[in-house]
Amino acid sequence: MGILEEVESSRQNIRSDGYTMSIGEVINLYRDKEIQIRPEYQRLFRWPIEKQSRLIESILLDIPLPTIFVAQREDGVWEVVDGLQRLSTILSFMGELRDESTGVVEDPSRLTKTKYLPSLEGMGFSGAAPHFSPELKIHFKRARLDFRILLRESDDRVKYELFDRLNSGGVPTSPQEVRTAQLLMTNTPFFVWLDRLRTEGPFADCVPLTDRQISEQYDLELATRFFVLRNASQAELKGFADMDTFLSDQILEMAVSEDFDAAHQQLVFEGVFGVLSSLGPDVFRRYDIRKERPSGAFSVSAFEAVTLGVAQHLDNWKSLEGDDRESRLRSKVSELWKDEIFRKYSGAGVRATSRVPMMGPVGGRIFAAS
Repeated sequence: MGILEEVESSRQNIRSDGYTMSIGEVINLYRDKEIQIRPEYQRLFRWPIEKQSRLIESILLDIPLPTIFVAQREDGVWEVVDGLQRLSTILSFMGELRDESTGVVEDPSRLTKTKYLPSLEGMGFSGAAPHFSPELKIHFKRARLDFRILLRESDDRVKYELFDRLNSGGVPTSPQEVRTAQLLMTNTPFFVWLDRLRTEGPFADCVPLTDRQISEQYDLELATRFFVLRNASQAELKGFADMDTFLSDQILEMAVSEDFDAAHQQLVFEGVFGVLSSLGPDVFRRYDIRKERPSGAFSVSAFEAVTLGVAQHLDNWKSLEGDDRESRLRSKVSELWKDEIFRKYSGAGVRATSRVPMMGPVGGRIFAAS
């Protein structure tokens, strides 16, 4: 198939349209529930008030905003996919934003001062002073937003690909935030299940992440990484070209697969991190061989090798008693960081395509519980 045929074939899978609407019109659609924000999105993505204030400033100063992306459902309702932050900020400021899981309207936000409009400090759209004047309210409600609607005739796979190429508010989303949106569009219960695993139980006790990493959902990426690497074939692990794309493709395939046994996968996941919780966050920290103790930051190489290794010998590790288990784990972690193959493939500058295929075998060899 030549380039022209490829272009024509792919274009036929995409049906979209564009609209420009005033904020007042958007508010009416939202009140009538013709625009929907999924509760999962609402909980996961929330800007700080400083960033919200800058958006309101941009609207008042007539600074053009990026297009809001929505997908049209079978019932005609628009589901917000990209632009959630901008739309939620506007709705919250105007006292219209509701908790989608309860229907309760949230208290309106009040702004903080911005670079060009310091008088926004403490200001609301209405209610107690200070608030917008009638003239400013009209100006704000008449400001226009651009929408791009992916029509229901479009191929579902196109929706995921399009989201992967979009940014929210001019700030690129992290790879895991993209995966989150894709999973929510693909299989919401699957995402809720995965999200619960990373927030409940021993997993959270084992991953010492920074506030920024948590805000970018890196803990959710690590949970995804465990399931993908544990379930992928060796040929798949040796054949991928880009780690983020590989994780996305594999977890989305799991989300739609009838063969994915979530109950069994959960038992393994909870078992592995239950075993590792005896060392807490030290288990994945970089290890100082000279001082014989963990002393560095979180290591994704250690995460891969340790979790995959323990998973391969999980029954043996679960059979060990508390102090004995902890002592053996510490010994195995020390052994891992002294291992020549692990050190060769976990060092700085080693690409994930070279590292990942080696971590399972290395971990399986070292973390045999005997």
